Amino acid sequence: MTVNVTVGVLALQGAFYEHIKLLRQAVSQLEKEAIEKEATEKEANWDIVEVRTAQELKKVHRKPTWGTCAGLILLAESANRTKKGGQDLIGGLDVRVNRNYFGRQTESFETDLDLPFLKDGPSAEAPPPFRGIFIRAPVVERILQSVAGEQTEEAHREGTVIAPGQDDMANAWPVEIMATLPGRSRRLVEKVGAIGLNEEIGDIVAVRQRNVFGTSFHPELTSNASIHVWWLRQVLSLAQDERRSQDVKAEDEGET
Repeated sequence: MTVNVTVGVLALQGAFYEHIKLLRQAVSQLEKEAIEKEATEKEANWDIVEVRTAQELKKVHRKPTWGTCAGLILLAESANRTKKGGQDLIGGLDVRVNRNYFGRQTESFETDLDLPFLKDGPSAEAPPPFRGIFIRAPVVERILQSVAGEQTEEAHREGTVIAPGQDDMANAWPVEIMATLPGRSRRLVEKVGAIGLNEEIGDIVAVRQRNVFGTSFHPELTSNASIHVWWLRQVLSLAQDERRSQDVKAEDEGET
């Protein structure tokens, strides 16, 4: 079964060209893996395109989406340290993010991250550390309870903006913590006035909720395409599931 998959890179700001470059590199790796497995049929026809508007990124569509740094903020249901009337949120992740948590541009940094989700199968060896690049980066300050409509309790918090509400419980899947940065919460909590951070867990720098993924750091600024490969695998799996559902529905309708 071959599926057609189009991946759009939102080219509003930031290193979108670098994302496109690593996505194309990831596609090449997936196609090479398929050849090595001697697959009898091509898994996917990939198309990586540049997108200039966020209009299609509506959480009610629940399309697979990945946001890095400012993209994580856009995908959050709540963001603090934000001016009213500033950047609107799209939503899709039931989290509250703390903008510019680590400070100004001059306080940007790089560090190795343990990303167990990149492990290729249960019997595989643990992946090597991933070099995380943090530039005026946010963190996930709190995991929120999924609600129908807006996160009204968050709206009452000073300096906090929320995403538009949803009509159903589209976000009823749990938020998974995919990566943390240990040891910095205790040192930085007084500096930035963050609330609700768990010092034992560490700073949450990557989360996933169903098919929406967010990272505080910038994988696209490295030469390492492993996260892009992992994400494309998630997208492919979802596309294949959707195709199977469509085929089953078509067969059922043909029998009636």
